[in-house]
Amino acid sequence: MSQQVNAKDIVVHIDNIATEKPGNIMVMLYGYDGFPKDHAKAISVEVLPADIDKMTIKFSSVPEEFAIKVLHDEDETGEVTKNWTRVIPAEGLGFSNGAKLSFGPPNFDRAKVKLADITSAISIKIIYP
Repeated sequence: MSQQVNAKDIVVHIDNIATEKPGNIMVMLYGYDGFPKDHAKAISVEVLPADIDKMTIKFSSVPEEFAIKVLHDEDETGEVTKNWTRVIPAEGLGFSNGAKLSFGPPNFDRAKVKLADITSAISIKIIYP
């Protein structure tokens, strides 16, 4: 059986955008597949200039379970740039469900949101290294 898609819109509030840094904010909506590393497998991607400290994004037709990744793409490569360790991100990141980085990015189960449980906007705070 295929994953059902609902026509309900979801609203995502992004906070703590470092406007003094260059680049764009990428907000990616995922089903299970590809989260969080394969940006090409995101169901939808919104890219906006990082020129305001808060923004709101709307997604439509989301799966029953989904996860959101937010990247402050300072160098505009479309990928997470790592610091000198080549492991730790050098750019700001945020995830749905309050999921955080530990020894790598959160998995889908830690970041997933169930559409049926949403009663208001989803808030995601970008965390910078």
